[in-house]
Amino acid sequence: MIYRDCYEEGWKRLLEAGIEEAALDARLLLEQVCGTDRNTLLAHGDREVSEQEQQAYEAAVARRSRRIPLQQITGCQDFMGLRFAVNEHVLVPRQDTEILVEEVLRELQDGMSVLDLCTGSGCILISLLHYSNWCQGVGADLSPAALELARQNGAALLGQEKQYTFVESDLFERVEGRFDIIVSNPPYIRREVIDTLMPEVREHEPRMALDGGEDGLDFYRRIIAESPAYLNGGGKLYLEIGYDQGDAVQRLLLEQGFREVNVVQDYAGLDRVVSGCWPIRTV
Repeated sequence: MIYRDCYEEGWKRLLEAGIEEAALDARLLLEQVCGTDRNTLLAHGDREVSEQEQQAYEAAVARRSRRIPLQQITGCQDFMGLRFAVNEHVLVPRQDTEILVEEVLRELQDGMSVLDLCTGSGCILISLLHYSNWCQGVGADLSPAALELARQNGAALLGQEKQYTFVESDLFERVEGRFDIIVSNPPYIRREVIDTLMPEVREHEPRMALDGGEDGLDFYRRIIAESPAYLNGGGKLYLEIGYDQGDAVQRLLLEQGFREVNVVQDYAGLDRVVSGCWPIRTV
């Protein structure tokens, strides 16, 4: 079978399965299997696809038809210009979270220390360390499987001169020391909403990385209440939030005593990041 025909069969099958971006996913899966790029379909559509490649492609399309996320099939996702390994044990890094990283980078100075709570694939901490100099970082997560993947990503994407570690911890439970910046994209979906999410999320991404409790704010309450004990004076806390949680999280920060509390919108104009500064205490 030639490349173009293989793609069209995959595209039709994904369309029948109700995949919203069937054409794009069919192309990306074919490129993954054949080791090709986006130009191949246009310039070399008559390329012969081997029987082994065809079988591998059909298997990948079958998995995607079952609503397994594309990134779990390809095993990777681009984030902040870096390619991260992903699997079923972590949330797929999303473009919305790049807003969080970009906001931290505005304040991150050389030599600062960073704590990333609920680190998952490590995409936030690794991106921050990659784009800074002489910073130190700790990534904390409760999932051993997620931490194993984060360590793999760190080894692949960070040079040996970067100082970082990943620890198994229920938020701050096993975290030591103080930090200039604490950042987190915690679980924030309201429990009753999870079953209404698209199948790729509710059935194939880890529920513990989604469930934010009855009102979606459980992790924000804990992080905001406990973070002052781990922040240097003048240090900042950055939190990714759901589109309707800006006011609530902002209020939690102010009640805890944070200053300079700010809400930042994403490119769709929706609340996405809340930050606050822990004041320097004077005697």
